[in-house]
Amino acid sequence: MRILASILAVGCAVFAAEVTVVEQIVAKVNGDIITTTDLQRARRQILEELKARKTPQPEIDQALGTAEKNILRDKIDSLLLANKGKELNISVDTEVSKYIADLMVRTKMANQEDLGRMITEQTGQGFEDWKAEMKTNMITQRVVRQEVQSKINIKKEEVAKYYEEHKGEFIREEEIYLREILLSSEGKSPAEVAGLEKKAKDVVARARKNERFSNLVREFSDSQTRNEEGDIGWMKKGMMNQQIEALVFTGKKGFVTEPIKLPNGWLILRVEDVHTAGQAALEQVENEIMEKLFMPKFQPQMREYLTKLRMDAFLEIKDGFLDSGAAPGKNTAWTDPAQLKPETVSKEEVASRRRMKRALWVVPIPGTKTSSTSKSAKKDKS
Repeated sequence: MRILASILAVGCAVFAAEVTVVEQIVAKVNGDIITTTDLQRARRQILEELKARKTPQPEIDQALGTAEKNILRDKIDSLLLANKGKELNISVDTEVSKYIADLMVRTKMANQEDLGRMITEQTGQGFEDWKAEMKTNMITQRVVRQEVQSKINIKKEEVAKYYEEHKGEFIREEEIYLREILLSSEGKSPAEVAGLEKKAKDVVARARKNERFSNLVREFSDSQTRNEEGDIGWMKKGMMNQQIEALVFTGKKGFVTEPIKLPNGWLILRVEDVHTAGQAALEQVENEIMEKLFMPKFQPQMREYLTKLRMDAFLEIKDGFLDSGAAPGKNTAWTDPAQLKPETVSKEEVASRRRMKRALWVVPIPGTKTSSTSKSAKKDKS
C-alpha cells in the first residue's frame, strides 16, 4: 500500500507540473462567459481594421492602447444587450439567413461549406461561431435602436439653431457623391468579354427603372467597392479622369451613366448626391446636422442604459481585469469555487449531535410537561 501511495503521489506531482492553462475565463455575465481568447480576438480585429485603413504605426499603437482599456467593457456590453434581446423576444433569424445568402452571392460561393472555409481562413473562427457572433451583433443593434435610439428626439428648432450658429461649416465646394459598378473583363474568355457591353447596358436599364443600386452592385460588380455597396464617396472637380468628370458633374442626384469603356471592363456610375458651390441651404444639410446633434445625446443615454443592465445582471470579473464601464456600487468580485471550503463533519461529531438531540428531547421545557416528567412525579408522590 505504501508503494502504491508513493507511485500515485509521484504521478500526481508530475501531472501537476505538466498542466498549462490554455484558456482562462475572465468574466461571467449572467449565463455567459468571456475568455482571454475572446479578448485577444477583439484586439486582433481592431488591429486588422486599423491596418486595412493604412493607419500609420504610431497612430495604430495609440489607438490600440485606448481600445485595450475598453475591450472587456465592450464584450460585457454586447452580452448584456444580447441577453436583453432574448428577454424582449427579439428574433433575427430571417436577417441572418438573408445576410448569408447575400454574402454567398457577393463572394460567388456555391455552398455554405465553401463560405465556411473562407470565413475560417479570414477570421480564424468556425462557421457556426461566426454565425452566432453575427446573430448576437444583430440582436444588440436591434435592442439599441428599440431601447435607446428610438427615445432620442431632435427637434427642428435645434437643427435650425445649429445651422445659424455654424453656417461656416456648410460652405461647399462643388462636389458629387458617387457609387460604382464594374464589370471586369480580366480573366474572361473572348466570348464573355464580347457580351459584357450588353450586360452593362442591361444593368443601366435596371438602375434607371429605380431598382436599388446597392442590390445591383452586389449582383454584378467586380470592383473592390462591392462590399461597400459600390461606395466611392465625395469627389471634387479635378480628382477624376476628365472624360468621366464631364459626364457625372452635369448629372443631377440619381443620375446613372451609360456604360463607360475602360481597359479592364465596363464602368457604371451613379450620382448619389450633389453639393453645389457656395452656402448650402438648411434643407440640404438637415440630415447632416441631425447626425451631429444625435451623438452627444446618444452616448450618455447609451452608457446610462448599459449601467442599468449591469446593476440588474449577475456579473463577476476576475482579479487583474477591469470593466471600464462598471456600475457604481455593483459588487463584481470573482467567486472561485476552488476556494470554497466545504464543511466536514466526523462520525464522532455526528454521533455526539445525535446524543445531544436525544438529551434535549427529554429535558423539560419551562411551562410544558412531558410524559417522562409526569411519570417521575407520580413515583415521587408514591
